[in-house]
Amino acid sequence: MSKLTTHVLDTAKGCPAANIALRLYHGDILLCSAITNADGRCDAPLLSGDTMEAGIYRLEFDVADYFRATGATLPDPAFLDTIIINFGIADATSHYHVPLLVSPYGYSTYRGS
Repeated sequence: MSKLTTHVLDTAKGCPAANIALRLYHGDILLCSAITNADGRCDAPLLSGDTMEAGIYRLEFDVADYFRATGATLPDPAFLDTIIINFGIADATSHYHVPLLVSPYGYSTYRGS
């Protein structure tokens, strides 16, 4: 089944990142917002089935708020506040998974499975 999912891991603590607010956009249109659960995932796919369309998308993750809530000491302003990942969906019949591995001073992403 076609769907878009995400997963956030806190690489500084070596655990899933719970309670990160995120938003998904297609162009300038906000499609959905969610908060990661205790496993660092959203409770439902961000897109699935007929809502999957080819195109350019943007995921925004509010990581400074997350790190502050966990008690991390951050400078003011934080080095990373909102992480923005622009990515493309070429095949709307496929599963796209966009993981985010994050610490207060760096992040990485890739197309997962």
